Amino acid sequence: MKIKKGDKVKVVTGASKGLIGEVTAVFPKEEKVIVEGANVAKKHLKPTQQNPDGGIVEKEVPIHVSNVMLYDSKAKTVSRVGYKEEKGKKVRVLKKTGAVLK
Repeated sequence: MKIKKGDKVKVVTGASKGLIGEVTAVFPKEEKVIVEGANVAKKHLKPTQQNPDGGIVEKEVPIHVSNVMLYDSKAKTVSRVGYKEEKGKKVRVLKKTGAVLK
């Protein structure tokens, strides 16, 4: 998977379309990512000893990796990812702008 934890991405399809956020978790086997503030679902919690009131909690749900694209803050654009070798190391590069990712 070309998207890693900590990357800034833009949601390109779905209910959260247009939202820009940081990837907080990556699930390579399912090809899904969790984006901060995107695809929020409500979860009903039963009262327990730790949480005696129970209630409804909003939780971020994973999105398929094909529904997000890496976002370049400087150019304010989205781009696909390529790989390039720099100083003997393989680095990720934004194809549209050529910017090297950390």
